[in-house]
Amino acid sequence: MFIISVTYKKPIEIVEKYLAEHIEFLKKNYELQKLLASGRKIPRTGGVIISNVKTKEEVLDMLKDDPFYINEIYDYEIIEFTPSLTSKELEFLKEI
Repeated sequence: MFIISVTYKKPIEIVEKYLAEHIEFLKKNYELQKLLASGRKIPRTGGVIISNVKTKEEVLDMLKDDPFYINEIYDYEIIEFTPSLTSKELEFLKEI
């Protein structure tokens, strides 16, 4: 499992210009069952994406289709982790 922590490096006006395309990228990857959750950071300095793909290479391949990535809107950090404890509702994450 991977957490992709995104930090905007362009002004919010540029972020907004590509936001609809970025949302379509996210929706596509939810449909492909590559994402578990995503959302904005507060304050709005970037976002977080949680992915259940198997390898870091898959994460990088996925990101290459993101309009925010293509247009160099953000910097990102990819964090790989394995959940060892979860709430009952999220126990399925331990199997990913």
